[in-house]
Amino acid sequence: MSETPDVPRAPEGKPPVVTPVRVVIALCLIAPFVAMLWVGSYAKVDPTFIGIPFFYWYQMLWVLISTALTMTAFTLWNREQRARKAARTSQNGGASA
Repeated sequence: MSETPDVPRAPEGKPPVVTPVRVVIALCLIAPFVAMLWVGSYAKVDPTFIGIPFFYWYQMLWVLISTALTMTAFTLWNREQRARKAARTSQNGGASA
């Protein structure tokens, strides 16, 4: 019973597919969907903001939040891809991949 289950691992020399950065990217992209699909959390009139019912200004606020989260995810993705490319290039001895 001391056997460990077979855990899929990345091939030798390749970075893992699921990384903490990719988890953060996924959370950034999933958060707006969860917020908008959970209608019970914002299906109300009060509190109003400059005369606009909560239902409307909450959704408009999520447009801005979604934009910021998508930009963050895009930036993190590009940064990780550049790091992976640099690591792959250094592993190949400087040859372009």
